[in-house]
Amino acid sequence: MDQFQFKLFAALLMVIDHVGYVFFPGEPIWRILGRLSFPLFAWLLVKGERHTRNIVRYLSRLLVMAVITQPFYMALFEVAQLNVLVTLAIGLSVIRLARKYPAHRILIGAAGVAIALVVPMDAGAYGICVILLMGIWQPSAPLRQTLIWWVLWLVLHGAYVLTLGPSVRVQLWALVTPLLLYGANGKQGAKGRWFYWFYPGHLILLWVIKALVNR
Repeated sequence: MDQFQFKLFAALLMVIDHVGYVFFPGEPIWRILGRLSFPLFAWLLVKGERHTRNIVRYLSRLLVMAVITQPFYMALFEVAQLNVLVTLAIGLSVIRLARKYPAHRILIGAAGVAIALVVPMDAGAYGICVILLMGIWQPSAPLRQTLIWWVLWLVLHGAYVLTLGPSVRVQLWALVTPLLLYGANGKQGAKGRWFYWFYPGHLILLWVIKALVNR
């Protein structure tokens, strides 16, 4: 698949995850499928950072959509944290700065993780770490580098579950997401600028449906 097709696939998994969270909380299959979506979006973010001609515009779009989304996100999921577009915006900033200042990439990455630990946001520090790892993902890398990457991927998810406990064990299903990326053909595919509106749009729709169901 090209990047646009992966984007549509990730969006489908995200919708499945959100529908399950809101309407079918007792049925784990929705959440299991949904765990595959964020690493795909992190990979797409990394690709977008490398191909964009205007990083400021890219970042601005994420932040504007985050502001539009926030009230509906909080109402739908009944949470008091920032939505995932904020996490993606921080991740985008981190990987761009790390690429621009490679001598300080460890410090820059640590700063991004620290911000996500202090400021409550969807995916949080785990999300920033996933973005950082996707930033060095190379399916065609030599075997030694590939093995090191997979060890880091396993350690991240193991540490996440050990830190937060059994309630986040479902996140372990995200471990298989990079296997899907071996099916990427290296092409960007369609532009689909309308896609920026998909995240707030689907949350607003789910919020309306939830309000109607609960009347």
